[in-house]
Amino acid sequence: MNPNSDMKIKLAIFDFDGTLFDSMFVWDEAGKVFLGSLGKEPKPGMREAVRTMSMAQSAEYIKSECDIDLSVEEIIEGIDKTIENYYINVVQPKPGIPELLEELKSSGASICIATATDRYLIEAALKRCGLLKFFDVIFTCSEVGAGKDEPIIFRKAMEHFGADRESTLVFEDSLYATKTAKADGFKVLAVYDQSEKGQDELKQVADIYIESFEDIKSPTALFNS
Repeated sequence: MNPNSDMKIKLAIFDFDGTLFDSMFVWDEAGKVFLGSLGKEPKPGMREAVRTMSMAQSAEYIKSECDIDLSVEEIIEGIDKTIENYYINVVQPKPGIPELLEELKSSGASICIATATDRYLIEAALKRCGLLKFFDVIFTCSEVGAGKDEPIIFRKAMEHFGADRESTLVFEDSLYATKTAKADGFKVLAVYDQSEKGQDELKQVADIYIESFEDIKSPTALFNS
């Protein structure tokens, strides 16, 4: 589907990491940065090994593999502080996002965030970049009690605004979350992020696929409410 096609959208649901903000690198780099603060180097293959682990599992792995004389709880706290610093001081919105949000807000569409990241981190990054004003509500997976392998967070957002699937557009960068939303009947605009390796499949699954938000030349057509 053409990214400038005429879709009447009343609600835009944005993922945060990799979609609104160029921040997926934080989760890949946090362990490495934390180890560096201790004068340690990550073992080869550590990034891939911890990618699907919980924070506790990752801390156990790092403690064992890197011979760190800290408790698992202390390692988790150290990594959390590293991640926190990135959101409070470093991460930036993707190109074209401020302009797109301004256009959306002007069109009268409601805008919210649906994210797996903790609320305080999201709010800190949005405030620093002057973008918090654009979002009516932030929904987090921890608060709704389900990850994006289930459609609950998208349904909660839609129900909150009294919207329906036909008038809602979900913005995502990840293949698994796009599949979840699509399987539940939502329209999805997928944006490229280097962290997602399944780009070919993502292009096939999403209703709209773009390399960058700067590719949307006519937001008023796309988000005509």
